[in-house]
Formats: sequence, structure tokens, C-alpha cells
Amino acid sequence: MFFKKKIKALINREEVMKGQLPKHVAIILDGNGRWAKSRGLPRTAGHQEGSVNVKAMSILCADLGIKALTVYAFSTENWKRPVEEVKFLMKLPIRFFDEWAPELMENNIRMKIIGNEGELPLELQEKVREIQELTKNNTKMVLTIALNYGSQDEIKQAMQAIGSDVANGAIAPDEIDEKLIESKLMTAGLPPLDLLIRTSGEERISNFLLWQMAYAELYFTRTPWPDFKEPQFLEALVQYQSRNRRFGGLSEKK
Repeated sequence: MFFKKKIKALINREEVMKGQLPKHVAIILDGNGRWAKSRGLPRTAGHQEGSVNVKAMSILCADLGIKALTVYAFSTENWKRPVEEVKFLMKLPIRFFDEWAPELMENNIRMKIIGNEGELPLELQEKVREIQELTKNNTKMVLTIALNYGSQDEIKQAMQAIGSDVANGAIAPDEIDEKLIESKLMTAGLPPLDLLIRTSGEERISNFLLWQMAYAELYFTRTPWPDFKEPQFLEALVQYQSRNRRFGGLSEKK
């Protein structure tokens, strides 16, 4: 145990940047409520702390040279949570975008929102359009926030769009391939997903980026999202760099 902790302490940015970095990282932001409960705080305090950590992690990823970070902020199933918690979660991105807009511009980060925006409160819909317009020309990294997002629903919508094109004669059924499907997904234009992280101990995907994660490396940690800081992220990257990514082929490692 001592040796393992010692190795973790030695990890730094310079060492990690010597290896192959993922172009696209996705994170399921789990554990905000449990983090707050363990400190005797309301669940909303955990969500607030988690939003602050999204900003810190985004800047870190941009500094490392990672081109895309996608975070799961609110799923299509999260509407089932207590009404007051949902209301807070709908207000939180508005404050987050307002406070963080200058740093997004300073760090050359483009904001992208995926999910069913039309079901969000009107004030939040307006803010989503505003922040995407503001940052649309930023080029260092794309931060994608999944709001009211569900991957099965995303795939269904993509299939409906393709079905409509077939019905209209725009494409033939035998022209449907992986590239076409990906062009209809909400993540179109982003690099292929390389690494999927889930915090706080759960080891499931929870309807997140099901198509996109076909060959992604998976990393699960017991650390709750508000405590998942630079050392924990660098450890995840070291684990990623140790994986042998064969993409269905044979291993070249001996």
C-alpha cells in the first residue's frame, strides 16, 4: 500500500505529457450528493462544488492538450429527482455560464451543449444559445456539457433523421454506414471518444455515449466528483497510457 501511494505521489503533468494523451475524454460526474451528505451539507452544495470542479478540470484538460472533454451533467432520467433539487440543477448552469464566460474566452475553450434543449427551462435555453455563440470561434478545446441527455434517445433521433432521408430519397438504405450515423449524433464533429471516466464507485454507463464509447477505455474510481482533482485525473491518464488499445486487432506488445 505504501509503495502504491508513493507511485501516485510521483505523477506529474510533465511525465504524463510524455505519453500518448487521449484526444477526447468523457466523465460521468457522479457522487456530488454523497459528497455533500458525508459533510452534513445539502445535496445542492455537492452540485455547486461539482460545477466548480468542471471548470478546473476543463482548464486542466486544455492545458494538457486534450482536444475535447464531455461531461454528463443532467440525464433524461434525472427529472425523477426531488423537485427542489431539479430546480437548483436548472439554475446552476446559468450562474456557471455567467461567471465562467471570461475564463472560457481567456483559455480559448469552446462550449457545446448536447441533449434535448427544448425541454429545458426557457431561461436556460437562452443561456445555452448565448454561451455557444460567445465561444464558437475558440479553438484550443471543446467542452461539451450533456444537459437533459440520454444516449438511447440520441441514437433514436439519429435513426429517425436517417429514416427521413431514406423516405425522401436523399439517401439509399445501402448508403447507411458508421460515418453517416456518427454525422447524425449530437457529438458530430468531436474526436472519437478515447477515455470514459466515472467517479464515486459506480461501474455502469448510465445511458451515456453508448455509440461513441465502442472502443473507449473505461476508468472507474471511488473518488466522488468534487474530490476528483488534478492528481486523480493524472492517475487516470497514466492508467489509460498503460492500456493496449487494439481496436479489434492483435496486440503488438510482447
